[in-house]
Amino acid sequence: MKDLIKRIVQALVDNPEQVEVFEVKTEHVSVFELRVAKEDMGKVIGKKGRTAQAIRTILNAASGKQKKHNIFEILE
Repeated sequence: MKDLIKRIVQALVDNPEQVEVFEVKTEHVSVFELRVAKEDMGKVIGKKGRTAQAIRTILNAASGKQKKHNIFEILE
């Protein structure tokens, strides 16, 4: 999942080398924290948060077999 998020976001931003994804795991939840360059923040969030929501939808669809809840956060 971590690699999936990283590849999607790297395709969206101007500074792909600054994309960092961290995963925090618990028994039933995985939290994915994303850091990008400040000037790329708007590209990852999108208008009215649509791009970020699309990434969350892809993440949830890809994790359907894992029986785990995934949370996607964008950090500043």
